[in-house]
Amino acid sequence: MMANGSIDDPWAKTISLLSRLSAGTKAGDILPKIARARQAVEAGHRDVVVNLIDRQSSSTVTISWRDPTRGCYGDQVWCASRARIAGICAMSGHPIYPGDQVYRPRASRRAPQNAAAMILTSVLEHAQAA
Repeated sequence: MMANGSIDDPWAKTISLLSRLSAGTKAGDILPKIARARQAVEAGHRDVVVNLIDRQSSSTVTISWRDPTRGCYGDQVWCASRARIAGICAMSGHPIYPGDQVYRPRASRRAPQNAAAMILTSVLEHAQAA
């Protein structure tokens, strides 16, 4: 593939995984494999930078989100809620369990690329506004 490419390079990992997954498969079978490949790459590539900008109210905060794979949001509003599924806190990396108090990006017509992200409320309570 690439003579000098690094195995830790997320783009190289993605291309490598897609190449392996697409070998000998039908078109209809490839989408679930691509989704699994994307999850594998994202699990190993954590260059997300998340900062608390402001506390708007007791249930909303403004977050700065920078991620090379899911975009940049300089002043995104996040709302308090309960986690419906398990996940990972975008700020701390701690596990999130269903029922935990979290903040999530505010719902809008067009869902942001980080719509599934969550931040534990306990982590935001200790964060300092930028």
